[in-house]
Amino acid sequence: MSTEQNKTLVRQLVEQVINQGNTSMIDELLTPDFVEHEELPPGIPPGREAPKALFTMLHSAFPDIKATIEHLIAEGDKVVLHMTWTGTHKGEFMGIPPTGKRIAINVIDILGIAEGKFTAHWGVMDSMAMMQQLGVVPAPGAG
Repeated sequence: MSTEQNKTLVRQLVEQVINQGNTSMIDELLTPDFVEHEELPPGIPPGREAPKALFTMLHSAFPDIKATIEHLIAEGDKVVLHMTWTGTHKGEFMGIPPTGKRIAINVIDILGIAEGKFTAHWGVMDSMAMMQQLGVVPAPGAG
């Protein structure tokens, strides 16, 4: 696939799975032997089940979650994207009861692609900023 086709595939993943909550698309978009390299919260299974469980958990905690792609770069069989995720904390998240607070965090992902499917994922989410915005961790200068 071309780099433009790979970028289109990533946009589809973001729109369908993150923004619309259609986790059933994961089976169509990821290879059966998909490898998840991101450090995941406790209880999230490995492999192709990881994004299913992670996005189910995120949609339960932040039902209005939305990912906005800020940067999208493709080279060879990899696509790198920088996103801003926003949402309102309306459900339990990793033991944190709903706060009603809005979050806006940065997420950077690298996705491996072969034959029109995702083969691997490496990602970094600004978890500290999320915890500060939820009021679980003090913000810098707060005291």
